[in-house]
Amino acid sequence: MFVTLLTSTPEPERVVATAARLCYAAVDCRALLERSSVEEDRRMIARILALGHHGVLEHAVFSFAVEGVSRALTHQLVRHRLASFAQQSQRYVNFDSGFAYETPPAIAARPELKESFDQAMSAAAAAYRELRQAGVAAEDARFVLPNAAHSRIVITMNARELRHFFRLRCCRRSQWEIRSLATAMLKEVSAVAPALFHQAGPGCLAGPCPEGEMSCGEAAAVRREFAGLDTGL
Repeated sequence: MFVTLLTSTPEPERVVATAARLCYAAVDCRALLERSSVEEDRRMIARILALGHHGVLEHAVFSFAVEGVSRALTHQLVRHRLASFAQQSQRYVNFDSGFAYETPPAIAARPELKESFDQAMSAAAAAYRELRQAGVAAEDARFVLPNAAHSRIVITMNARELRHFFRLRCCRRSQWEIRSLATAMLKEVSAVAPALFHQAGPGCLAGPCPEGEMSCGEAAAVRREFAGLDTGL
């Protein structure tokens, strides 16, 4: 899996803090900007996060490039509708020479299952080549490609949706591959906007586990895992 932050709103913390101040200030925007400092911006962000005034977080936007993830993951990912996606097309990109794929750890850990899994992937690749050699267009031959097939995708979300995404997908009850993706994305944005993503992650970081009876029961271990991501504060 490869995950990188392509771009983000310039000075995202300043943008969000200024938007928050504007809601309550009688002065104009120029005056707000002149009075702003990094420390003041971060204090304002901490205040709005505590108050739940999360609408202003939508002014900061982040875009990621992701590859080496399965189609099974991207099918989950696009359920997050308050986001924009651009995904490698299996209609216009052909895989005549084969395709890379993701092997679940539970299968990779058992040699006899891994062999069977790899054979299934090889069979799918052979069926795809046979269809293409028979003149079938890529848009139809792709029907034999598995969920395990790797894909590439660009993801754009605002800070509010990212915090929601991390709350759901960094949780240990989330599917393992999208959890790995969400954790990698959180590390990327925490490096550039630590105040915006302070205590972002699974719901148990800032309070009791929201999963109730479905909890993994390991909140303390989860908190240790995510401790220190916002070290830029």
